[in-house]
Amino acid sequence: MELDIDEALGYLGAGRGAPESLRRQAAEAAAELTAAVRPRYTYRVFSLERKGDSYLLPEAGITLTGATAGTMLPQCDQAVLLACTLGTAFDAMLRTEQARDMARAAILDACGSAWVEAGCNEAERELAGRLPGRFLTDRFSPGYGDLSLTLQPAICTALDAQRRIGVHVTSSLLLNPAKSVTAVIGLSDRPQAARIRGCAYCTMRETCALRKGGKHCGN
Repeated sequence: MELDIDEALGYLGAGRGAPESLRRQAAEAAAELTAAVRPRYTYRVFSLERKGDSYLLPEAGITLTGATAGTMLPQCDQAVLLACTLGTAFDAMLRTEQARDMARAAILDACGSAWVEAGCNEAERELAGRLPGRFLTDRFSPGYGDLSLTLQPAICTALDAQRRIGVHVTSSLLLNPAKSVTAVIGLSDRPQAARIRGCAYCTMRETCALRKGGKHCGN
């Protein structure tokens, strides 16, 4: 599992065209982070039923609605709920850095975002290895597209995320610790052509400053 420096730089608004000095600082922060903190994740596979324009995970009591779910799940008969976190150790690292150097703290924060995404990627690789012959959709998360943040509590409950990896949902529907992610992945018996990652599928593609400058965020 590796932290993608270009992805981290993308969170800073720089991407592959970042100045060498910034790239070097990001690499240093990434090395410090990956030596100290390892992403933790948990996931479960649920059956998936289509109900009109919605998708139901009956064992979890969760209904997925909206265009994102409608794009990703029509050919799927199961769905995976995933949670990944860097835990409180990262939050402590970030607070320490913020007290010393806010610029470097911003770089560390971006590296944290890339590192938790690396954890999600690792979970996907593990899942694919455990389910030969099954095909995964792109993962999508509450707050991405039109998948509501109100799903966060139900997803964390279905995964027993607080007990398993220390993730809980705040009253404002954010995840704590800060660098935590929940996601949905569809499972099918056939390869999935639908995609929601990359510039071509991003809702910001027409207004993105990075894209106008010939760059991208790495997602």
